[in-house]
Amino acid sequence: MKLLEGKNVIITGASRGIGKGIAQVFAEHGANVAFTYSSSEAPALELEKELEGLGVKAKAYKSNAASFGESEDLVAKVLEDFGGIDVLINNAGITKDNLLMRMGEDDFDAVIEINLKSVFNMTKAVQRTLLKQRKGSIINMSSVVGVKGNAGQTNYAASKAGMIGFTKSVALELGSRNIRCNAIAPGFIETEMTDKLDEKTVQGWRDAIPLKRGGSPEDVANACLFLASDMSAYVTGQVLNVDGGMLT
Repeated sequence: MKLLEGKNVIITGASRGIGKGIAQVFAEHGANVAFTYSSSEAPALELEKELEGLGVKAKAYKSNAASFGESEDLVAKVLEDFGGIDVLINNAGITKDNLLMRMGEDDFDAVIEINLKSVFNMTKAVQRTLLKQRKGSIINMSSVVGVKGNAGQTNYAASKAGMIGFTKSVALELGSRNIRCNAIAPGFIETEMTDKLDEKTVQGWRDAIPLKRGGSPEDVANACLFLASDMSAYVTGQVLNVDGGMLT
Protein backbone atom coordinates (compact mmCIF):
# COMPACT_ATOMS: atom_id res chain seq x y z
CA MET A 1 0.00 0.00 0.00
CA LYS A 2 1.41 3.36 -1.05
CA LEU A 3 0.52 5.92 1.60
CA LEU A 4 1.40 9.06 -0.38
CA GLU A 5 0.25 8.12 -3.87
CA GLY A 6 0.13 11.26 -6.04
CA LYS A 7 1.05 13.66 -3.23
CA ASN A 8 3.50 16.49 -3.94
CA VAL A 9 6.17 17.00 -1.31
CA ILE A 10 8.88 19.60 -0.72
CA ILE A 11 11.90 18.54 1.34
CA THR A 12 14.63 21.07 2.11
CA GLY A 13 18.21 19.87 2.38
CA ALA A 14 17.72 16.40 0.90
CA SER A 15 20.84 15.65 -1.10
CA ARG A 16 22.23 13.48 1.73
CA GLY A 17 21.62 12.15 5.24
CA ILE A 18 18.16 12.26 6.79
CA GLY A 19 16.70 14.36 3.98
CA LYS A 20 17.81 11.84 1.37
CA GLY A 21 16.34 9.00 3.42
CA ILE A 22 13.00 10.81 3.60
CA ALA A 23 12.98 11.45 -0.14
CA GLN A 24 13.63 7.78 -0.87
CA VAL A 25 10.92 6.46 1.46
CA PHE A 26 8.38 9.01 0.23
CA ALA A 27 9.06 8.14 -3.42
CA GLU A 28 8.62 4.46 -2.60
CA HIS A 29 5.19 5.38 -1.26
CA GLY A 30 4.17 7.20 -4.43
CA ALA A 31 4.98 10.81 -3.59
CA ASN A 32 6.33 13.25 -6.16
CA VAL A 33 9.38 14.83 -4.56
CA ALA A 34 10.75 18.36 -4.97
CA PHE A 35 13.89 18.78 -2.89
CA THR A 36 16.57 21.36 -2.32
CA TYR A 37 20.32 21.34 -2.00
CA SER A 38 22.81 24.10 -1.26
CA SER A 39 26.05 23.06 -2.94
CA SER A 40 26.14 19.27 -3.53
CA GLU A 41 24.82 19.32 -7.10
CA ALA A 42 26.16 15.94 -8.24
CA PRO A 43 24.59 13.93 -5.37
CA ALA A 44 21.35 15.91 -5.80
CA LEU A 45 21.09 15.08 -9.50
CA GLU A 46 21.94 11.46 -8.76
CA LEU A 47 19.14 11.30 -6.19
CA GLU A 48 16.76 12.92 -8.67
CA LYS A 49 17.40 10.11 -11.15
CA GLU A 50 17.06 7.48 -8.42
CA LEU A 51 13.67 8.80 -7.36
CA GLU A 52 12.43 9.04 -10.95
CA GLY A 53 13.39 5.38 -11.30
CA LEU A 54 10.73 4.61 -8.70
CA GLY A 55 8.06 5.92 -11.05
CA VAL A 56 7.44 9.33 -9.50
CA LYS A 57 8.24 12.88 -10.53
CA ALA A 58 11.33 14.28 -8.82
CA LYS A 59 13.32 17.46 -9.18
CA ALA A 60 16.30 18.97 -7.38
CA TYR A 61 16.43 22.73 -6.83
CA LYS A 62 19.44 24.73 -5.71
CA SER A 63 17.99 27.05 -3.08
CA ASN A 64 19.01 28.69 0.18
CA ALA A 65 16.18 28.15 2.66
CA ALA A 66 17.64 30.89 4.89
CA SER A 67 16.70 33.42 2.20
CA PHE A 68 13.07 34.57 2.28
CA GLY A 69 13.19 35.58 -1.39
CA GLU A 70 14.70 32.30 -2.55
CA SER A 71 12.12 30.37 -0.52
CA GLU A 72 9.28 32.24 -2.21
CA ASP A 73 10.85 31.64 -5.62
CA LEU A 74 11.27 27.95 -4.84
CA VAL A 75 7.62 27.48 -3.90
CA ALA A 76 6.52 29.30 -7.06
CA LYS A 77 8.72 27.02 -9.19
CA VAL A 78 7.47 23.87 -7.47
CA LEU A 79 3.85 24.92 -7.99
CA GLU A 80 4.62 25.51 -11.66
CA ASP A 81 6.49 22.22 -12.10
CA PHE A 82 4.35 19.94 -9.93
CA GLY A 83 0.96 21.64 -9.95
CA GLY A 84 0.51 21.60 -6.18
CA ILE A 85 2.01 21.09 -2.74
CA ASP A 86 0.62 18.72 -0.12
CA VAL A 87 3.50 18.27 2.32
CA LEU A 88 6.40 20.48 3.44
CA ILE A 89 9.34 19.02 5.33
CA ASN A 90 11.69 21.61 6.79
CA ASN A 91 14.87 19.58 7.07
CA ALA A 92 17.68 21.98 6.07
CA GLY A 93 20.17 22.46 8.87
CA ILE A 94 23.80 22.93 9.88
CA THR A 95 25.94 22.73 13.00
CA LYS A 96 28.72 25.06 14.13
CA ASP A 97 29.48 23.63 17.55
CA ASN A 98 31.55 25.31 20.22
CA LEU A 99 31.42 26.20 23.88
CA LEU A 100 29.56 29.46 24.44
CA MET A 101 32.72 31.26 25.62
CA ARG A 102 34.39 30.44 22.30
CA MET A 103 31.41 30.76 19.99
CA GLY A 104 31.50 33.68 17.59
CA GLU A 105 28.46 35.77 16.80
CA ASP A 106 28.66 34.72 13.14
CA ASP A 107 28.45 31.05 14.10
CA PHE A 108 25.40 31.69 16.27
CA ASP A 109 23.66 33.74 13.60
CA ALA A 110 24.38 31.26 10.79
CA VAL A 111 22.85 28.32 12.67
CA ILE A 112 19.76 30.31 13.66
CA GLU A 113 19.26 31.55 10.09
CA ILE A 114 19.67 28.22 8.34
CA ASN A 115 18.00 26.01 10.95
CA LEU A 116 15.22 28.23 12.28
CA LYS A 117 14.59 31.19 10.00
CA SER A 118 14.39 28.78 7.09
CA VAL A 119 11.38 27.16 8.76
CA PHE A 120 9.64 30.56 8.89
CA ASN A 121 10.59 31.28 5.29
CA MET A 122 9.33 28.03 3.83
CA THR A 123 6.21 27.76 5.96
CA LYS A 124 5.27 31.33 5.13
CA ALA A 125 5.85 30.62 1.44
CA VAL A 126 3.62 27.52 1.27
CA GLN A 127 0.95 28.79 3.66
CA ARG A 128 -1.20 30.48 1.01
CA THR A 129 -1.37 27.32 -1.10
CA LEU A 130 -2.26 25.10 1.86
CA LEU A 131 -4.87 27.56 3.14
CA LYS A 132 -6.49 27.74 -0.29
CA GLN A 133 -6.82 23.97 -0.57
CA ARG A 134 -7.74 23.62 3.11
CA LYS A 135 -5.40 20.72 3.76
CA GLY A 136 -1.73 19.93 4.17
CA SER A 137 0.98 18.62 6.48
CA ILE A 138 4.05 20.54 7.65
CA ILE A 139 6.84 18.59 9.35
CA ASN A 140 9.75 20.36 11.04
CA MET A 141 12.97 18.48 11.74
CA SER A 142 13.96 19.42 15.27
CA SER A 143 16.27 17.39 17.55
CA VAL A 144 16.47 15.84 21.00
CA VAL A 145 19.00 18.61 21.62
CA GLY A 146 16.15 21.10 21.21
CA VAL A 147 14.31 19.30 24.02
CA LYS A 148 17.12 18.69 26.52
CA GLY A 149 19.98 20.95 25.41
CA ASN A 150 23.59 19.94 24.92
CA ALA A 151 26.90 21.44 26.02
CA GLY A 152 28.78 22.98 23.11
CA GLN A 153 25.63 23.42 21.04
CA THR A 154 23.88 26.52 22.40
CA ASN A 155 23.26 27.80 18.88
CA TYR A 156 21.99 24.46 17.57
CA ALA A 157 19.87 23.77 20.66
CA ALA A 158 18.33 27.25 20.48
CA SER A 159 17.44 26.77 16.81
CA LYS A 160 15.86 23.37 17.39
CA ALA A 161 13.97 24.47 20.51
CA GLY A 162 12.70 27.49 18.60
CA MET A 163 11.47 25.14 15.90
CA ILE A 164 9.33 23.30 18.44
CA GLY A 165 7.70 26.53 19.62
CA PHE A 166 7.11 27.54 16.01
CA THR A 167 5.54 24.15 15.27
CA LYS A 168 3.07 24.35 18.13
CA SER A 169 2.06 27.92 17.24
CA VAL A 170 1.51 27.10 13.56
CA ALA A 171 -0.57 24.07 14.57
CA LEU A 172 -2.85 26.38 16.55
CA GLU A 173 -3.07 28.97 13.77
CA LEU A 174 -3.77 26.62 10.87
CA GLY A 175 -5.61 23.73 12.48
CA SER A 176 -9.05 25.12 11.63
CA ARG A 177 -8.13 24.86 7.94
CA ASN A 178 -7.18 21.17 8.27
CA ILE A 179 -3.46 21.98 8.05
CA ARG A 180 -1.37 19.98 10.48
CA CYS A 181 2.07 20.94 11.78
CA ASN A 182 4.29 18.57 13.75
CA ALA A 183 7.95 18.22 14.63
CA ILE A 184 10.30 15.25 14.75
CA ALA A 185 13.16 15.17 17.23
CA PRO A 186 15.78 12.67 16.05
CA GLY A 187 18.39 11.38 18.46
CA PHE A 188 21.71 9.85 17.39
CA ILE A 189 21.16 9.10 13.69
CA GLU A 190 24.01 7.45 11.80
CA THR A 191 24.68 9.32 8.54
CA GLU A 192 27.65 10.51 6.50
CA MET A 193 28.33 13.05 9.26
CA THR A 194 28.68 10.42 11.99
CA ASP A 195 30.88 8.29 9.71
CA LYS A 196 33.59 10.87 10.33
CA LEU A 197 33.60 10.16 14.09
CA ASP A 198 35.93 7.58 15.60
CA GLU A 199 34.37 4.21 16.44
CA LYS A 200 34.96 4.60 20.18
CA THR A 201 32.91 7.80 20.26
CA VAL A 202 30.11 6.25 18.20
CA GLN A 203 30.02 3.15 20.40
CA GLY A 204 29.81 5.36 23.47
CA TRP A 205 26.69 6.98 22.04
CA ARG A 206 25.17 3.59 21.23
CA ASP A 207 25.83 2.24 24.71
CA ALA A 208 23.98 5.19 26.27
CA ILE A 209 20.83 4.54 24.20
CA PRO A 210 18.25 2.09 25.62
CA LEU A 211 17.89 0.33 22.24
CA LYS A 212 21.71 0.09 22.09
CA ARG A 213 22.05 1.33 18.52
CA GLY A 214 22.05 4.49 16.52
CA GLY A 215 19.09 5.30 14.34
CA SER A 216 19.06 5.28 10.55
CA PRO A 217 17.72 7.90 8.14
CA GLU A 218 14.98 5.38 7.32
CA ASP A 219 13.89 5.35 10.98
CA VAL A 220 13.30 9.11 10.76
CA ALA A 221 11.76 8.81 7.30
CA ASN A 222 9.19 6.31 8.55
CA ALA A 223 8.14 8.75 11.29
CA CYS A 224 7.82 11.45 8.60
CA LEU A 225 5.75 9.08 6.51
CA PHE A 226 3.29 8.67 9.40
CA LEU A 227 3.01 12.43 9.92
CA ALA A 228 2.67 13.17 6.21
CA SER A 229 0.00 10.56 5.54
CA ASP A 230 -3.64 10.26 6.54
CA MET A 231 -2.60 7.82 9.27
CA SER A 232 -1.90 10.90 11.41
CA ALA A 233 -5.01 12.83 10.36
CA TYR A 234 -5.80 13.66 14.01
CA VAL A 235 -2.25 14.51 15.07
CA THR A 236 -0.99 18.10 15.15
CA GLY A 237 1.20 20.30 17.33
CA GLN A 238 3.21 17.29 18.52
CA VAL A 239 6.91 16.48 18.86
CA LEU A 240 7.74 12.88 17.95
CA ASN A 241 11.05 11.70 19.41
CA VAL A 242 12.89 9.23 17.19
CA ASP A 243 15.74 8.53 19.56
CA GLY A 244 15.82 4.88 20.62
CA GLY A 245 14.68 5.91 24.09
CA MET A 246 17.44 8.48 24.65
CA LEU A 247 15.07 10.91 26.38
CA THR A 248 13.22 8.24 28.35
